[in-house]
Amino acid sequence: MHPGSDTSAGATASGEAADAPVSRPAEPPTAAPEPVAAPGAEPAVRATRRQRVARWSRREARRTALAAASGLALGFAFPPYDLWPLSLLAVAALALLTRGRTARQGAWTGFAFGLPFFVLLLKWLDVVGWDAVIGLSLAESLFFVPLGAGLALTSRLPGWPLWAACLWVAEEWARDRLPFGGFPWGRLAFANTGSPFTPLAALGGAPLVTFGVALASTLLAVAVVALWRVYALAGGRAATAPGTTPSAVANAPLDADPAAPADAAGSEADEDAAAGPEPAPAARTSGPRLLRGALPAVEAIALAGAVTLAGFLVPVPTDADDTVNIAVVQGNVQQPGMDFLGRPMKILNNHVEATLRLAEDVKAGRAPQPDLVIWPENASDLDPYKYREAYARIDLAVKSIGVPVLVGALVDHPTKQGYVENQGIVWDPRTGPGASYTKQHPVPFGEYVPFRDQLSKVISRLDRVPRDFYPGGHSGVMQVGPAKLGDVICFEVAYDEIVRDTVNAGARALVIQTNNATYGRSGQPEQQLVMSRLRAIEHGRAVVTAAPSGISAVVAPDGTIEQRTKEFTQDVLSARIPLRDDITVADRIGAVPEWVLAMVGVLSCAAAIMVSRRGRTDEKGMQ
Repeated sequence: MHPGSDTSAGATASGEAADAPVSRPAEPPTAAPEPVAAPGAEPAVRATRRQRVARWSRREARRTALAAASGLALGFAFPPYDLWPLSLLAVAALALLTRGRTARQGAWTGFAFGLPFFVLLLKWLDVVGWDAVIGLSLAESLFFVPLGAGLALTSRLPGWPLWAACLWVAEEWARDRLPFGGFPWGRLAFANTGSPFTPLAALGGAPLVTFGVALASTLLAVAVVALWRVYALAGGRAATAPGTTPSAVANAPLDADPAAPADAAGSEADEDAAAGPEPAPAARTSGPRLLRGALPAVEAIALAGAVTLAGFLVPVPTDADDTVNIAVVQGNVQQPGMDFLGRPMKILNNHVEATLRLAEDVKAGRAPQPDLVIWPENASDLDPYKYREAYARIDLAVKSIGVPVLVGALVDHPTKQGYVENQGIVWDPRTGPGASYTKQHPVPFGEYVPFRDQLSKVISRLDRVPRDFYPGGHSGVMQVGPAKLGDVICFEVAYDEIVRDTVNAGARALVIQTNNATYGRSGQPEQQLVMSRLRAIEHGRAVVTAAPSGISAVVAPDGTIEQRTKEFTQDVLSARIPLRDDITVADRIGAVPEWVLAMVGVLSCAAAIMVSRRGRTDEKGMQ
């Protein structure tokens, strides 16, 4: 069965009668008589589970392979490959592969799509171990199981591209929150930070970008379905159930039920029926009918183009209320990988030395005097409040440059024994350490271990996380010299609510203190950097990314990367960034679009199930 074709619960003979001259009323179809076993013959043997699995595997093999290939295509839409148009083709392919299928078949297709996608996207975790790559990919792929089932169910409804787009938002809504606070890596919006869809973030944040991408993609799938029908008519083969006349095919609306099996939930019998026999030959169709049949494809392509270009109509605010001169210090690490810290104070000394050289360059006129300096996450690998040597080195660097420095440091929790806090500390050249921000969303299994007592007994690798990070309880808005900055630490840039709350609390520019030394040269730093681009447009703020080993960058409010460093080099970026007070529509309305779109997606599935049950009830009443 071609991915764009309709399916049928079974063949009928009504199509031939429809084209024949009317001579007598058509006889209603009658059930075939049950075969009577011959005397002495052995009774029929029911297929074993192994036989049913083998039959199902043969039937689904091609579709599964296509789903896996489409998932890989989506992976190539993300950095470091950055081929964003592939996101449109991959989402369209999944819509076609699930169209007209049972919920069970759609669920499997969704999983077959998701697993290779996440393996390719998250392969940077191989520095921890390929078991971590596969384990996290499997967990994330489970969210594509209900997505695939929902796509299959709603493909029977009128307006199915709209419901499909809402389901993509619902899937990302769930992954953003579950489990352990969620892991929103791999959202469609993050593959489209330099595409025509990107400005939509200023209206509805990342969820609206995802919605736009999914809607345009599914409209392309509608066009493929319509063109396949035209091709089938032109070639003399019916595009729907066997026996359907060419005129019925040409005039069938795109939103028509593709003759799906009665039970949308997906019993084994329905799955056999959904596969359907090969289309039956039909008479060739005339040119005018072919043109009429092609109109839905033209309309769908036009709508997809309109959705794609809608982003250009969205104003992206960039006007500055003020400016500030900054310097970003990238001190570098001793070595990449899990043991990037090296010997104690190595990373701290790297950042101190780079700052001392910056101070010398400023005095010599080789570099502009900054109003503030930004150090990255973990710039101090020792608690400066506990270790006097660390405190002294930081204080020396800050006094040499003569302006406040935002220092990333690991600090022991003041009251909870055994816990550590991941902080950004404002260090003043006169008064020393002052205001601080503690990371609100520690990474599970990276910065804390859920169910440590139980899991550490069977997973020895968890011993590499000796202490749990304690989450902070407030946003990262702090006065750093003349600027009110919003501090966001590392993976927090992927979470809508953390960044949005920081901007709404008064941040005039955003700082992403991060440490990607573990995953250097793997594509992960690039994946995180494009999130900064999206956040810049979403909130109308300049975004400064500071990383000890790269990639450090300065991003303008329109998403343009104005400066960036190379990985595993010591470098300093100097820039004048705009400070803005106005907030975007996305900041004002918050998570409302995401919740509304996600709820519509879930309700569309409920509607599809109700329509399917009502159809079965009507069929029983007519028998």
